[in-house]
Amino acid sequence: MLMVMATLSLFSEPQELLPFDGSAILHNRFFDENFTREAFENLRESTPWEQPEIVMFGKKYPQAGFSTWHTDTGVSYVYSGIERVAHPMTEILHEFRRRCEAVTGAKFNSVLVNLYRDGRDSVSWHSDNEAINGREPTIASVSLGATRRFDLRHRETKETVKVDLEDGSLLVMSGLSQQCWVHQIAKTAKPVGPRINLTFRLVQSV
Repeated sequence: MLMVMATLSLFSEPQELLPFDGSAILHNRFFDENFTREAFENLRESTPWEQPEIVMFGKKYPQAGFSTWHTDTGVSYVYSGIERVAHPMTEILHEFRRRCEAVTGAKFNSVLVNLYRDGRDSVSWHSDNEAINGREPTIASVSLGATRRFDLRHRETKETVKVDLEDGSLLVMSGLSQQCWVHQIAKTAKPVGPRINLTFRLVQSV
């Protein structure tokens, strides 16, 4: 298994993380620090956080962290055996959506908002390959707050890419990235503060 650790300078240009089979472009510190600080507090205080139960191997487990699903389409999001009922998009989410659309050239109509309270909150290996996202979706992932490590692993070759997602970073995954790669935010024993993650996508009724 080949492992690659992506290292970025403070003023780095957008970087392609995937060597083949899809694209994952990281825009490090894409959003202004003052904007992200205010947005983080806004989202943490105003979001109607939920902690659904995920079905794994026939058993239900509380999701490690809190999240909510937002879209003005009314379409529910189903993954890991749970259905996320839609909350309306807020003005701050629309602002992030507009900025993500401007840099990606893609259109988004929904967002999954995740809160990682500390290093114990995580998300295991998965891909966003649900039919509702389309076959080759473009997904814009915004990171706010504490830095967390993000891992990508190729389904066949097991090649792994690891990168730190800092406050204000934007990761844009597209092409075959959801078909050929899985990704995770692993638990960490290191002291780490809260992080909010926004994953914008274009969903359709299926």
